[in-house]
Amino acid sequence: MWNKLEQYIIGIRYNRWYRYFAIFCRITLAVAFAISGWVKISGERFAAGLSSNHPLGHYFDALLDTGFYYTFIGIGQVIVAILLLIPRTALLGAIASFPIMINIFVLTYSIRFEGTRIVTFMLLANLFLLVWDFQRLKPILAFQQRKNDQQTNPNYSSTHSFPYVFFTCVLLTLATVIGVNQIMYDIRPGNSPEECWNGCRDSTTPKASKEFCDCIYTQGHNLRTCLDEFEKAKAIELGADRKSLP
Repeated sequence: MWNKLEQYIIGIRYNRWYRYFAIFCRITLAVAFAISGWVKISGERFAAGLSSNHPLGHYFDALLDTGFYYTFIGIGQVIVAILLLIPRTALLGAIASFPIMINIFVLTYSIRFEGTRIVTFMLLANLFLLVWDFQRLKPILAFQQRKNDQQTNPNYSSTHSFPYVFFTCVLLTLATVIGVNQIMYDIRPGNSPEECWNGCRDSTTPKASKEFCDCIYTQGHNLRTCLDEFEKAKAIELGADRKSLP
């Protein structure tokens, strides 16, 4: 099974549609890193429109106050972007960007940021680039070279056939990420006070949800404190609703 998977990974490099997708992933990641890095090099707060009372706003404010460390992060991100854009250094860029993307992925999910979907897409694109260059990664990952590799490797030739199965899986994966993100949290702070309060309308506990938004944006408490208060208020509200039932 592993040998077949390896042969498949080798074979995709000969299909132009996979190559186009790899280029798309490289450019998309490079643009994202370049923009993020340039903002830091310029000394501006990343996501300037995000309220300072937002959980991620707390983080960005603290990061901005670190001074030259903030600039250092920006320079590193721009270097990664350049590496991704140059074909000969694209693998090095994918390797360098992977721990950065893992860090951002965990950060955004831990604070229930609305941008978790985009971050997940970027991490998956990063993973694809690593798989794309798997043959060059094998020595680094200490995979043993099989003696019969030359015998088992078929003769590949360029193909222009569209990989319907692969891109269907890509679309299904994106849809799954969006769907899971819709249901995985019972409440989010949103990206703005208005977004948070508007979300209270469809909540099963609107009063507790409004108290959560007030805790985040008006009182400026951290996410953990506000979630604890939300759970207490939700339990009280649900209990009151049950008592009111005939």
